[in-house]
Amino acid sequence: MKNLYRRYRPLKLEDVVGQNQVTDVLSTALKAGKIGHAYLFIGPRGCGKTSVARILAHEVNGFKYQLEDDYVDIIEIDGASNRGIDDIRELREKAAIAPTSGKYKIYIIDEVHMLTTPAFNALLKTLEEPPAHVIFIMATTDAHKVPVTITSRSQVYTFKLAETEVLFEHLKSIAKQEKIKIADEALKIIAKQAKGSFRDAMSLLDQISTLSKTEITKEMVIEAMGLPEGEKINDLLATYLEGDVAKITTILKDLLSSGVKPTTITEEIIELIIDEPRPELMPLLAKLPEVKEPFAEAKLLVALTTQLERTPMSHSGSRRSLPSPRGSRANSRAAALRNTPSRDTEVSPRLTSADFNYQTFLERVQNLNEVVYKQLQKCEYEVKGNTLHLYPKTKIIKNILTSKNNKNILTDQAGGLKIEVHEAGQHPESAQKDETLSKISDIMGGEVINDGGDNPF
Repeated sequence: MKNLYRRYRPLKLEDVVGQNQVTDVLSTALKAGKIGHAYLFIGPRGCGKTSVARILAHEVNGFKYQLEDDYVDIIEIDGASNRGIDDIRELREKAAIAPTSGKYKIYIIDEVHMLTTPAFNALLKTLEEPPAHVIFIMATTDAHKVPVTITSRSQVYTFKLAETEVLFEHLKSIAKQEKIKIADEALKIIAKQAKGSFRDAMSLLDQISTLSKTEITKEMVIEAMGLPEGEKINDLLATYLEGDVAKITTILKDLLSSGVKPTTITEEIIELIIDEPRPELMPLLAKLPEVKEPFAEAKLLVALTTQLERTPMSHSGSRRSLPSPRGSRANSRAAALRNTPSRDTEVSPRLTSADFNYQTFLERVQNLNEVVYKQLQKCEYEVKGNTLHLYPKTKIIKNILTSKNNKNILTDQAGGLKIEVHEAGQHPESAQKDETLSKISDIMGGEVINDGGDNPF
């Protein structure tokens, strides 16, 4: 079954949500028959650039757009994989050949900024004197890396991140169509975590939809995504205003020990300050961008506990009111500090094999699926032989990791290792004892009962 993002990919310009500044202009141009020979779509990832490029490619040729179609006159190229001058030379040679069934031969070049300088120069020659039957639709997340010689010869359209409210309404509509029972508050958290990306929002909803057969609650989403408790972030900032170093240290230690990275805490505080800026918070805001590895914890503590000559509390002694904390950012990473290796090292020697690096494994999973990555951060792990053993803290985490699609992701990124997800709450040490008991039982030819002590007899 296709994931939600593919199933609900727009097939017409009027179906595209949140990019009216692009779709309205393109619709008008198409109706007037004003077709350019080169388009450049710029904007953040997941905002619809490739979807609109495909729609435009079909509409200028009068093709009916279906997700699985394969028109020979519409050629998609990944700029990251076909970035050399030889690739562009080959493109130019094929572009000279007339289209087969449509009026135009259309090249969609995704991540065009990845082309090499010689490749851009070769492409420029085609853009300067394009064949009448060729249209280029280029897309990029890094417009500043595209040479001005290319940009100046293209019609440039800027895509924007979607507003959270727009994402929420879109997700709500899809959840209704898919019969996913989910609370509005839970959907709002997903919308915030997506940071304006429709693709990320849909992927998150797809993952969260498996959490419960009844209504999915706000608490379930927070748990599944490994988000920090917003009230603690709010308390931390309020305590900073009070200048209470001891309390700042206590709250910060509590957040870190619950598995929240210092960089995540920093992002939350910055977001909170920007929402409602105050003069007394500006010294803190100036220091927060410095909070990064190495020693991010120390840098955050320094930022929160220096320059304490701030405006004191009101005479009533009550804490200053603060805006309610917003949800964590989509790309925030919750590392389960008590369950995974030290934050400043890659992997613990006890859990390292010669052919496997757990940190690399985590990064690969994160690039594919943020939700699965969050669950891994809340697992202990152990590499034994050709098997990666995962020990989830809760049953929800195990259910997410063992769903078919997610298990495939883990297996694909484990570099040939098998994946075994153990029961919730089990730990490597207890699993080792269980294996020992099992071996003893096999030798003795009967059941060995462990009364809870270290001695199995």
